[in-house]
Amino acid sequence: MADLSTIIHNIKLKNPVLTASGTFGYGVEFDDFLDVNLLGGFIVKGTTIHPRQGNAYPRMAETASGMLNAVGLQNGGARYFATEIYPKLTKYETNVLVNVSGSTVEEYVACAEIINELDRIAGIELNISCPNVKEGGMAFGTSCPSAAAVVSAVRKVYKKTMIVKLSPNVTDIAEIAVAVEGAGADGLSLINTLLGMAINAETRKPVLSTITGGLSGPAVKPIALRMVWQVAQAVKIPIIGLGGIMNATDAIEFFLAGASAIQVGTANFIDPLSIVKIISGIDNYLNRHKFSSINDIIGCLQM
Repeated sequence: MADLSTIIHNIKLKNPVLTASGTFGYGVEFDDFLDVNLLGGFIVKGTTIHPRQGNAYPRMAETASGMLNAVGLQNGGARYFATEIYPKLTKYETNVLVNVSGSTVEEYVACAEIINELDRIAGIELNISCPNVKEGGMAFGTSCPSAAAVVSAVRKVYKKTMIVKLSPNVTDIAEIAVAVEGAGADGLSLINTLLGMAINAETRKPVLSTITGGLSGPAVKPIALRMVWQVAQAVKIPIIGLGGIMNATDAIEFFLAGASAIQVGTANFIDPLSIVKIISGIDNYLNRHKFSSINDIIGCLQM
């Protein structure tokens, strides 16, 4: 086997494959399908300081080459996670990260403070695609000042690895990436979902209760690849690429574009074993091309 290990700041991954937040539950839901310890790590569903019920149904819809979701960060809150969920996760011998979300800077900080006390959580993924209620609902991640402000505030209270998940719904994603790097991010994950919608022509109504939702799946991969490549030229911190990765070939493309690791999301809904198949496929690719390490292909796109 080739050496599949890679490092994201202080987190050593046995292989570069993680699961995307919101597509893998809390990990325990997949115990019946695979050995979760085979993964480089997994990112649990979005966690907020207060419990959230999420949006009304319907809140998921299949689209051509992808899916829309508007779940709305349904979760029991950070304290519930710490007391009820976290003890179940300490059994895993792989990296567990928590996706942290909020509606104000203060909520992000409060949530991160609670997660900071959990020894077996390797790091957090800061979801800055959330609407900033104090700024009229504009997402934190769509402007450099607001993105930097929330990252800087969380950096002051969170002492382990902080990965910032970037929104693709921006004009210049490299500009946002540079801003959050300067504010203290240890790594970046991109992309989050693209804003989209679906309409039922027969009823003449939106398919989702929220009208719009986040588009993921194969349809977004070309955009995700482009953004990973652009950001890799602009920052020095490691990048985790995601967006439409369904197989090992997709993953390899993200490594070549500059990602040090990848996340698998929508594919988990189609085939729970897709993650381990992707790990095996990456190893096969490296061996076929006589590369000894995953690091031999990161950022090695031939121009």
